[in-house]
Amino acid sequence: MPIHNATFVISSPDVAQCPQSTLPEYAFIGRSNVGKSSLINMLCHNPKLAKTSQKPGKTLLINHFLIDNQWHLVDLPGYGFAQTGQKQREQLRKMIERYCLLRDALTSLFVLVDSRHLPQAIDLEFMNWLGENEIPFAIVFTKSDKLGKERLTANIEAYKTKLLETWEELPLIFVTSAEKHIGENELITYIEGINATL
Repeated sequence: MPIHNATFVISSPDVAQCPQSTLPEYAFIGRSNVGKSSLINMLCHNPKLAKTSQKPGKTLLINHFLIDNQWHLVDLPGYGFAQTGQKQREQLRKMIERYCLLRDALTSLFVLVDSRHLPQAIDLEFMNWLGENEIPFAIVFTKSDKLGKERLTANIEAYKTKLLETWEELPLIFVTSAEKHIGENELITYIEGINATL
């Protein structure tokens, strides 16, 4: 069932300032310029909901959106943006880690990965950190329309192979394209399925 209403709630500099709510939260995160804002806007059918930019590193706060008065979608800052200073990178890392570890409402994290690239160390390190801290997450491959089917399959299989070097079981995987609306139904159905059990 598609999203009918998505409303911006608040931008918070730290998990302590996030909304006091019992609604389930689904947070989106990934390296800078992975297409996070575009994917959120596609899911919510609102091209202006999350701010998109040609310049990576645009999201610097924890952004909450209320979805159909039933759950929160959370837009987290991107990680690994090299052009920010060391101090800001460290602040963002702490913000992200504190949210993931301390936010009771967090139901699942979606880690966005650019499907055009082979496994990146920074993504693998973050996923391993999530696993070590028992934070539930799924992998969302973005920009799948930007390369052919064979290359897309090969890149995803490369990620699976790399993860299975240290993981006994793979996280759930979604393949998406914001431009072509690929993966929209699968993501929303997955979220609705979890909500139905809460």
